[in-house]
Amino acid sequence: MLNIKERAKMAQEAKLSGKLNCAQAVLLALKEDSNLDDNTLKNIGAGFCAGMGNMEATCGALIGANIVLGMKTNGDATIRLSKQLIEEFKANCGATKCRELKQMTDGKPLCPCDICVKNAVLAYGKVLGQDK
Repeated sequence: MLNIKERAKMAQEAKLSGKLNCAQAVLLALKEDSNLDDNTLKNIGAGFCAGMGNMEATCGALIGANIVLGMKTNGDATIRLSKQLIEEFKANCGATKCRELKQMTDGKPLCPCDICVKNAVLAYGKVLGQDK
């Protein structure tokens, strides 16, 4: 079993490969907590690229982490933990919406997608106490 930092690195590398969107990269990195296979996770995450359906809304990486959070907690205290996950993600990335995360400042985005993916996995681990 990989630790949360290794899973965050795996998610980042998956995103950088260009084969997965942000949600899919996070879902696959956290698959040990989902009890689902790779293909199912890819299908679940397929519509969450570019801020859910290409609408530049909530970051797909954050959505992916929340999906697995619900499975891991069986719905118990998920809302409270989801809020913590979102707050942790925002503290590390500067925003939660894809449009804002990709906004260019001084020639670079606020938070590139591969860093969002990494931070979503790390935030997931933190709220579940897997970061120790």
